[in-house]
Amino acid sequence: MAEKKLYDAAIIGDLATLKQLLQTNQHLLDVVSFTSCLKNVLHIAIKKGHESVVAEVLKINPELALELDSNSSSSLHLAAARGNAGIAERLMEIAPEMCWWRDGHDMNPLHVAAVKGNVAVLEEMLRLDSFAATARLHRGQTVLHLCVKHRQLGTLKVLVKELGDKDLASAKDDDGETLLHFAVRTNQLEVLDYLNGSVRGLRLTKNSGGKTALDVLNDSFRNASTYTEMKTILKRFNSRPIAVSLPQFAEMTMVAAVLIATMAFQAAVSPPGGVWQETKTNSTTGEIIQKAGQAVMATEEPRKYIQFIQVNIVSFMSSLVAILFLATTGSSDQWIFPVLATFSMLVSMASIGVTYGLSLILTNPNMKEFGWRNSVVISVCVFAGAMFFIFVVSSFRSGTGRVKRFVKKAAGPASCNFV
Repeated sequence: MAEKKLYDAAIIGDLATLKQLLQTNQHLLDVVSFTSCLKNVLHIAIKKGHESVVAEVLKINPELALELDSNSSSSLHLAAARGNAGIAERLMEIAPEMCWWRDGHDMNPLHVAAVKGNVAVLEEMLRLDSFAATARLHRGQTVLHLCVKHRQLGTLKVLVKELGDKDLASAKDDDGETLLHFAVRTNQLEVLDYLNGSVRGLRLTKNSGGKTALDVLNDSFRNASTYTEMKTILKRFNSRPIAVSLPQFAEMTMVAAVLIATMAFQAAVSPPGGVWQETKTNSTTGEIIQKAGQAVMATEEPRKYIQFIQVNIVSFMSSLVAILFLATTGSSDQWIFPVLATFSMLVSMASIGVTYGLSLILTNPNMKEFGWRNSVVISVCVFAGAMFFIFVVSSFRSGTGRVKRFVKKAAGPASCNFV
């Protein structure tokens, strides 16, 4: 009879009756089973949201918080599902390790709070132990996968903001599916829009079936009202962000920059035509005519040699500037540094081309009248032709893809058989 009164008091939140019963017999809390659910008094009070009853029970018997119900759910699981941040805080003070306990569905309390959309409890748990959010579930799904799967944009925003973990946001489950796949499969435009604006480095990747989120959209949601908007957003993920390309870009460009700087330096210390091997003076006036170590062309063709040195300096300095920007790129994901490095490299490559042309003019008698202006024109034409070729190839590949999609759409699923 006393046990029944105790449970009734826990269900309705009658703190006075509960205190009176426990003052008479504190061992009533040791009774675990209630009907067929194997829930103790604390579990009942948590599920009903009676914070004062929970506080009284925990004060008398805090070890009761460690008991599991018939679903292997801890008291913290129940508080997370209920959404009571105050109760969750009390429980975590008693047993913080409960943040890692798994219930019968293989979820820890943080997962439960995320699935139920209980932001306040989720924030309290992240404050205590954010590492529990990295625990994987069945089929390798993350807590972010769960948020999208159960349409909980609010808890998704909290987790992305508090964790700030790009790797977690880009994680795949055992089927190779990302948050983008899940958002498309559940037709959630608002999730895609949020991910596009808030998560950096997220890209379209293929799942184990070889399909990207855009492929899934085209296959299953072409007639949905959100199709056009979702397709537009997904195409933004398809473009490779500059931060993803930085390591490979920096490595290749650094090699080229060092090579051009070496060539420019070598041209300065070993100029075309060589250097004078000995010093000669005018026998009459004693004036130095040529000095050992100086460039022969500086004496023979001073005007052209000055032009050669000027262009060579530009090539050398622009290569050093490119190296500086590339070194800065390694410790920053700002787009301005690789852009400046690319511009410096273009200047350096053009300058070394002009240096080559002037070297031919200085050393080849048949090219005396060629002039440095022609060297500049040739270098500019070569670079312009190369850039035009790159543009044409890129446009052709893009156009070919569009043509293939158009033909596939026009052909449709039907096929023709000829006898």
